[in-house]
Amino acid sequence: MSLKAVDVMTDKVLSVDPDASLFEVQRLFVEEGIHGAPVINDEQRAVGVITSSDLLRAASDELEAPASTEVYLRDLLEFYSSFSSGDGELELSDLRERLAHMTVADVMTPEVVSVSRDAPLAEVARCLRENRIHRVWVVEKDSRVCGVISTFDLLPVIEGQAD
Repeated sequence: MSLKAVDVMTDKVLSVDPDASLFEVQRLFVEEGIHGAPVINDEQRAVGVITSSDLLRAASDELEAPASTEVYLRDLLEFYSSFSSGDGELELSDLRERLAHMTVADVMTPEVVSVSRDAPLAEVARCLRENRIHRVWVVEKDSRVCGVISTFDLLPVIEGQAD
């Protein structure tokens, strides 16, 4: 029997609204230990994907070009780590203010890479590799997201075949 997407997918999928703030998304990512989520509209359809990389890119784009790469990296690290600290204070208050007004829709990746529940695992792996992504969404026939498969979900399959 050949394994299919439904056999290895995680069916607990946390999603976000296009109007959610970037701070809400980062908080969700930290609290749930995830790095990406589908962006679901009012019709329960995926209209995009938001990842930790999208959040970092948004912060990076909003930073003014500093005099040195070292200063840039320090500021970016300070920004990113501020989400998990309890004080909520940043030396870069202007950056925080600009980011506070940005929503998921402003920075999400609008392409949703997905596979059907009955897609063979070879198709899933090919989809991940060809799109250079770490997770693919599993969709029902009505295009609603019902699961996610990450590269980590495929490792036990590979390990089992190596025995």
